[in-house]
Amino acid sequence: MRMVTAQTLEDWLKNGKALERDARGPKVVALERGQESGLFLKIFHTRRHPLLARLRPAAARFAKNARCLKKLDIPVPEVVDSFWLHANPLTGGRRLSACLYRPLPGITLESLFRRDPEAINALLPDLASFIRQIHQKRIYFRSLHIGNILLLPKGGFGLIDILDLKRCLLPLGRWRIQRNFQHLIRHLARRGLENFPASELCRLYG
Repeated sequence: MRMVTAQTLEDWLKNGKALERDARGPKVVALERGQESGLFLKIFHTRRHPLLARLRPAAARFAKNARCLKKLDIPVPEVVDSFWLHANPLTGGRRLSACLYRPLPGITLESLFRRDPEAINALLPDLASFIRQIHQKRIYFRSLHIGNILLLPKGGFGLIDILDLKRCLLPLGRWRIQRNFQHLIRHLARRGLENFPASELCRLYG
């Protein structure tokens, strides 16, 4: 992967809009100027050992997952480029991997549920079918939750934030499927969304 200079990163952060951040800094930035206008910058603040992070950079894994899901006809963001960010104060003095991607249009189910809880009920059968389709394609997405599932403008669903994902060699067993739903339920509890109809979703999944 190529190296992006500190000056380029500074320009992106200065002229972009931070959509996600944590204590370590921006994580997702919407770029609004230049040839990258309309793209999102995703910075991976990994907790992995530096050697392992260099051998398997998060940005490369994110791009690989996007290609895999696209081949399986699962809508995901389109990764345009992946690269290293030069170690500097903006990256906390570390060399981080990052990528530029074309965002998937739509609204997260979490945002939709907060705005209109009743709208989710009509979507539950199709949502259960979508999750079942993911599992049938041997995709284990550990971070599967309503903040990572988009309702697309023309209907149907897509996935975002797909780093924590792999395609298994064998069909997913009951244990992994249950873990997926347990993660979804824990996410609802953390976000104060216990009134989301998770039990009905599980029932429709079968």
